[in-house]
Amino acid sequence: MTDQPLFSSLELRPQLLNQLQHLGFIAMTPIQAAALPHVLTGADVVAQASTGSGKTAAFGLGCLQHLQETKFHVQSLVLCPTRELADQVANSFRSLAKNLANTKIVTLCGGVAIGPQIGSLQHSAHIIVGTPGRVLKHLHKGTLHLHGLSSLVLDEADRMLDMGFADEIDAILDFLPTPRQNLLFSATFPEEVAKVVAALCPDAVRVDVTQTEAAPAIDEYWCHAPHRDLLGRTQVLGETLHHFGGKLNLVFCNTKHECAEVSRNLHQLGIGAVALHGDMEQQARSQTLVRFANGSANVLVATDVAARGLDIDDVDAVFNFELPHQVENYVHRIGRTGRSGRNGTAISLVSDREMSRLKLIETNLKHGAMRLWRADSSGSQGAETSAQPSLATPTVYTLEINGGRKQKLRPGDILGALTAGGTLGADAVGKIDILPMVSYVAIAKEHTSAAQRLLNQHKIKGRQFRVRGVG
Repeated sequence: MTDQPLFSSLELRPQLLNQLQHLGFIAMTPIQAAALPHVLTGADVVAQASTGSGKTAAFGLGCLQHLQETKFHVQSLVLCPTRELADQVANSFRSLAKNLANTKIVTLCGGVAIGPQIGSLQHSAHIIVGTPGRVLKHLHKGTLHLHGLSSLVLDEADRMLDMGFADEIDAILDFLPTPRQNLLFSATFPEEVAKVVAALCPDAVRVDVTQTEAAPAIDEYWCHAPHRDLLGRTQVLGETLHHFGGKLNLVFCNTKHECAEVSRNLHQLGIGAVALHGDMEQQARSQTLVRFANGSANVLVATDVAARGLDIDDVDAVFNFELPHQVENYVHRIGRTGRSGRNGTAISLVSDREMSRLKLIETNLKHGAMRLWRADSSGSQGAETSAQPSLATPTVYTLEINGGRKQKLRPGDILGALTAGGTLGADAVGKIDILPMVSYVAIAKEHTSAAQRLLNQHKIKGRQFRVRGVG
């Protein structure tokens, strides 16, 4: 029995309580228990909590509790550092608001055409979730109006400021009415965040659960690798992946070039890897993340910048193809595993010339030396490894459908089209992702051809869609 307070102890709308119960959310996480009661009273709240701590529900339930569905104007604005995080936050809002009829939630992010966004805003929205640059662009164009706004949320404020969004945030604030509720959530509180708090909501209720959050259980290793030999290092990486890897694995590289090359080399080694870096178009980024999340690719090779804002809870292991130059980046990287009470593993490739960087990280973290692992002997220098989940072989394939939320597609429509004739069973269909203009469905590999044929030959909701395999 948990000691955490229950959602049912709060005076939430019945529709929200029922949906929380349906989702299996019974007890609050520490950040929810500490922040949500204050959020519900309408107070300004400044909260410090780690990524993956449940903070989205802490501010999301507050926004939805005060939502007036019959009034069609923007009532809540949520600013996020990246499109990926904005999409995740918007989807969380949609899930929580499922029992609130006619609630419209719109994402406004860069990297995609602005025309469809303008079309969505012509009929207004209740909640906007977006990145600062694109939100400001709509405000300047006059396609977004915030005169009726009642709450502003800055999610992952430290990352937004670290990415250079300070000027955009200041400009957006000039468009916002007062009084309003201000909610700021951040994993860290550097001086830049403190300045924003002082200007935005100096009298806010302060909440900090980072001191009481349980430290993630992460086993940290390092292994020898050749210096500046991309192919040789990739061979070592492949060996560590086969030993330490599981269903979902993150590989971090220091440059975009390394990221693309390492992903390509791993693929040639028979490992289902995909790359995520700053030179990719938004559609390719979205497709990559969908494939990683649905299991048709089980290794994501990313740069630090590209991985910002990703909130993936079930990563089995993190691999550093090369150690980062800053200790903080090492902490952020390995913090992607060992979440939600699960154990995690982190392993770094280090050449003789990079040993000083390893020693610097070990010294700053004050947790002793990382354990050495050798490909030919897992017991070297006390590196006894517990039973590892072996690197999974992807058993699903992803199909892309050229229609999404804008075409009113829902997961049930796609599942129904695949199973209606009895050719495929529901157990052959995996995760279904509905994006604004495109949808993805994971199919068991042995049924891919049949599934693609079914979707190409039959209409969905009275319309013919094109379907192609993406890997």
